[in-house]
Amino acid sequence: QTPFGEPSAPILQGMLGALDLCFLPRHGKGHAHNPSEVPYRANVYALRALGVTHLISISAIGSLKEHLPPGTMVLPDQIIDRTVQRARTFFEGGVVAHVSMADPFCASFQGRIAEAAASVEVDFHRGGAYVCIEGPQFSTRAESQLYRSWNADVIGMTAMPEARLARESGLCYAIVATVTDYDVWHESEEDVSVEAVLQILRTNVEHGKQLVTDLTGKPLPECEDGCAAAPVNAFATHPETIPVNRRAVVDLLTSRGRENTA
Repeated sequence: QTPFGEPSAPILQGMLGALDLCFLPRHGKGHAHNPSEVPYRANVYALRALGVTHLISISAIGSLKEHLPPGTMVLPDQIIDRTVQRARTFFEGGVVAHVSMADPFCASFQGRIAEAAASVEVDFHRGGAYVCIEGPQFSTRAESQLYRSWNADVIGMTAMPEARLARESGLCYAIVATVTDYDVWHESEEDVSVEAVLQILRTNVEHGKQLVTDLTGKPLPECEDGCAAAPVNAFATHPETIPVNRRAVVDLLTSRGRENTA
């Protein structure tokens, strides 16, 4: 239980290699939550409450670039948020904080993930802008061409508000996404379908397992990007005026930053 409701599913805890892990299927058991129904706040808060410091999002995406064909593994470094109806902050109800989203991903964590990806036999691309749409429908052709005109690289439905909430929690956050299709802009490819997406995902499950296994083979690098301090430095509300019923949330989300600066 969290102040923001229940997470998508029970969180599996264990150890792999050198690291303690928590695993949470964001869409729930049996893929029950559509992208707009995912309880993002409960998910991120629950993981933070369990002591998570690094959050890796394994995702499926569509490609907006010719050089990123289906099967490519992508580590984006920017996000364009086109979602419109999702709760996107922990800081409300008497608490105001403005975290920086200039660089939504932890570069230190991404560097370690890129090292791990080198051991996986898959085409890997680091960098690029991820357009996050509301969904659950796929894009129209006009929308797909619009996003290409913005020079975006990939498109998906779950990066936001996950990235915003990870930053507000002081987590080191990164997305590892597998291209499943060319969206609907590519004239020589069939239109995107659930069947095609699932087929690509099934063939890439092992790649994801290999990457995570390699990633946990040694301790994660120290963060040099200030992720932990992001929520601590973001408050506009004076500490003495924070409502009593919000203090436990604030204390948890800023605890990592306070520990790192103590």
